Amino acid sequence: MARDTAQWFRDFGWQVASVSPVYEAWAGAVAADPATVALLETLPEQHRQPPLVFAVASLLGARDHDAGITDFLRSNAEALAAELAARPMQTNEPGRCAALTAALAAIDGPVALLELGASAGLCLYPDRYSYDYSGHSLHPDDGPGAVTLTCTLGAGIEPPRRLPFVVMRSGVDLRPLDVTSPADAAWLGALTWPGQHDRESRVRGAIAIARDDPPHLLQGDAESALDELLALAPEGATPVIVTMGVLIYIPAPQRERLAERIRASGARWVSLEGASVLPRVERQLRDAGWAEDELRGRFVLAVDEHPLAFSGAYGETLEACALGAGA
Repeated sequence: MARDTAQWFRDFGWQVASVSPVYEAWAGAVAADPATVALLETLPEQHRQPPLVFAVASLLGARDHDAGITDFLRSNAEALAAELAARPMQTNEPGRCAALTAALAAIDGPVALLELGASAGLCLYPDRYSYDYSGHSLHPDDGPGAVTLTCTLGAGIEPPRRLPFVVMRSGVDLRPLDVTSPADAAWLGALTWPGQHDRESRVRGAIAIARDDPPHLLQGDAESALDELLALAPEGATPVIVTMGVLIYIPAPQRERLAERIRASGARWVSLEGASVLPRVERQLRDAGWAEDELRGRFVLAVDEHPLAFSGAYGETLEACALGAGA
């Protein structure tokens, strides 16, 4: 059954109203314009995800276009379609390293970080950032980092006491981005939403850090490249597979095959995914008393599919999840 494109954009506008008034207005304008909706419906469904459409439009100059988003999309229909066909969603939010660092505190090092859906690899540098966990500061050994990630901790969540000892960082992506490429850096910037100035600053700072020591990124899908990626981990290091906000884009049967292979690999697995994305994670939360409607829209930080905490989508909060609501 085809998805209702107008409603998709209308829903997206409601979701982003508090964080990006520009995207709220754009989404409402698209949803209300039958001609623009008809244009978008000539594209495959995966190419008309509202945040992807708006990121590509931003890359093409929509944020500087005075006539409005619907006029821009119609006037640039050919270029829009070509870019949407070439670009998957590649949001690379370094803020998620605040959650990743909390999870890595429970894993013995040294560690080899292996990220699936790595984009440009900005989340492979948890040891290079500084952190503020509800007033508790954590810095690299050589002093405060150029980027500070802030995470608000809920009751019962302790801040990590150390940064991970990372001896290798690598990843795989369908279309890896190169932090040394101005064009790829521009795409990373377009993926941040208008009005999210903190995110824009984090991404720029993280790109600068990664350019000093670019990650080794493989091109391919996660399932087919998993063995090659694991083989890169040096002897004596604990391989840690990282998935953050990527599994939702993998069809469920393929996602379960990938999960089975990760379990069988012997590597540790840190995930930051929607609560319903990994059935084993969701089942444990339901068994702990969380109802389906309480889990809807929530991200869960887990190690080896054991939930540690609820997290903000960008690692900006960590909250206890061991007990059901009202416990």
